[in-house]
Amino acid sequence: MHSGFVRIFVICLVFVGAFCQTPYQRAKQLLAKMSQEDKLRMVHGVKGSYVGNVPANEALGIPALHLQDGPQGVGDEVHLVTAWPSALTAVASFDAALMQSYAAGLAAEQRDKGTNIMLGPMVNIARVARGGRNFESFGEDPFLASQMVAASVQGIQSQGIIATVKHFVDNNQEDNRHLVSANVGERTQWEIYYPAFEAAVNAGVGAVMCSYNRINDSYACQNKNTLSDLKDRMGFQGFVMSDWLATHSCIEAANAGLDLEMPLGAWFAGLRAAIDAGLVPQARLDDMVTRILTSMFAAGLFDHPPVGNITANVESPAHAELAYEVAAAGTVLLKNDGQLLPLANRNLKIAVIGDDASASPTISGHGSGYVIPPYVISPLEAMQQRFVTQGNVTLTYANSSSVAAAVANAKAADVALVFVACDSMEGFDRKSLELPNNQDALIAAVVAAQAKTVVVIHSPGAVLMPWEASVPAILEAWLPGQMDGDAITAVLFGDINPSGRLPMTFPLTEDQTPLNTTRQYPGEFGNTYYTEELLVGYRWYDAAGVEPLFPFGHGLSYTTFAYSNLTISGTVSSNVTVSLAVSNTGSRLGKEAVQLYLAFPASAGEPPKGLRGLLSVELDAGVNATVTFVLGARDFSVWDVSRHDWTVVSGSFSALIGASSRDIRLTGSIQV
Repeated sequence: MHSGFVRIFVICLVFVGAFCQTPYQRAKQLLAKMSQEDKLRMVHGVKGSYVGNVPANEALGIPALHLQDGPQGVGDEVHLVTAWPSALTAVASFDAALMQSYAAGLAAEQRDKGTNIMLGPMVNIARVARGGRNFESFGEDPFLASQMVAASVQGIQSQGIIATVKHFVDNNQEDNRHLVSANVGERTQWEIYYPAFEAAVNAGVGAVMCSYNRINDSYACQNKNTLSDLKDRMGFQGFVMSDWLATHSCIEAANAGLDLEMPLGAWFAGLRAAIDAGLVPQARLDDMVTRILTSMFAAGLFDHPPVGNITANVESPAHAELAYEVAAAGTVLLKNDGQLLPLANRNLKIAVIGDDASASPTISGHGSGYVIPPYVISPLEAMQQRFVTQGNVTLTYANSSSVAAAVANAKAADVALVFVACDSMEGFDRKSLELPNNQDALIAAVVAAQAKTVVVIHSPGAVLMPWEASVPAILEAWLPGQMDGDAITAVLFGDINPSGRLPMTFPLTEDQTPLNTTRQYPGEFGNTYYTEELLVGYRWYDAAGVEPLFPFGHGLSYTTFAYSNLTISGTVSSNVTVSLAVSNTGSRLGKEAVQLYLAFPASAGEPPKGLRGLLSVELDAGVNATVTFVLGARDFSVWDVSRHDWTVVSGSFSALIGASSRDIRLTGSIQV
């Protein structure tokens, strides 16, 4: 026997718990030492310093669980933290590597605050354009959401804490979210609403949070069908916690698969009696505890527990720099007629207009995930600082309430920058996609006075732009966090080449969306019906032949890219490889998000096309690179409701390579 193997074998015998056992094996070993009371104390929360708390078991060496929001930083009115860009801003980068770094930054601050379970990411598909929590979401496309949530989970859990993917499932609206039943077909679940959760499971996520709403008339936290899909079909080995006060029963919820009631034990306080009466099996309680312990061991909470505390100052220059990078990378250049952008850094008179540029910039959404910023750099402040000693640039400012002053300043300037915004919050959907407070009228007045007008939008999702045709340059900057001003200034003046893309379609009008009946949204008599089925987001626009204001995946650059030399090889059984050359044909460094869509044979009953590949490539001017996508059997499959499984479709597929869902550059054929 090899001497190295002998040494490892001896180590395993001596240190079997820490080195050679799986997290599940360690959990089972610890479970065997636990009394019934020990177990019952682990399956519901108690009051404490964090938004969620499960007490420690000091006798058995089980650390306390500290749960904290949220998806855009340490929330719940905690101070001395970074106010990061929203998750949607990070998703708009279309860059999974950056998403992983962003998630690791969020998690590092949670860890240093003593948190060991982060309540995020939030991956509910943005089905409703006015959805109140779209700013926390990963967009309208299940493939994009899947790619990004895998990176997010890996980033969070790299910091030694547990990620919680939420809200399982069909929590796609905020209005009436506590009562509404989302009535969804099986195929639609598996092809649209489940994939991001399945991707999180495959990435090793430790916890899943079930949602407030009902699904096909059964509450999510006691829905045997959906929780069975999660645990049995997707193979989730971690634990399911309830959203706060989303539990509606003891026996039914426990037997369906809920493992941890939060924030307290209003229902699970009755578990002992239910088990004694034979209404909940003892094995179910053991499974609950095993799942929680398994995730704790997997995250390293026993071996390397977080040592921070909730009052610690966890800000850092490195995190501020990363927040700046994410805010800039997520900024989308929607329009740039005449190459108005980037602006010159000298000999320029600029009229800066709008409340959002100065005193009250909109940097984040509201609700449980709201983060108290330590400071906010406004766009006006950043520009003033930039031009203190640089160039011959003059800045004037007018707020939103003085249209006359704004128009006068715009007329006297070389260019006008109009900053507009809207926000949203948990618990309520937006009432309209319109910009509030007469901001559309402000833009119209300014552009009538100054042809060279740039509009910068801060929003939690899509907005209407009735003035779009007359404005030459438009930037969507989402909810950029505390580094707002530095990030948008860097993009406006060309320090950073914009590379963000739209993770959701922007409609032309309020009613130009897939949800055009009250049955679909907001629902009737406590029910919403997902009758659009697979036609969510751009899939509906394609199927209906409707031209949106700006399509999914759209985003311009200060340079240009060319696609060429498409090659396709391989078979579904051994993977299909799709390769192409991408060249930077412009004059400066830039990043291109290359998108691969598949069009199925008509017999499959699929939308006209669906995203199946996404790669971001950064190239210097004049440089080209080969971009390669690998497609497996799942990419060519649909959910078969008769078999309750994925089925590969036979026939001729089209591989569509482009810069957005409506900007297809190359097309090839794949025979299956």
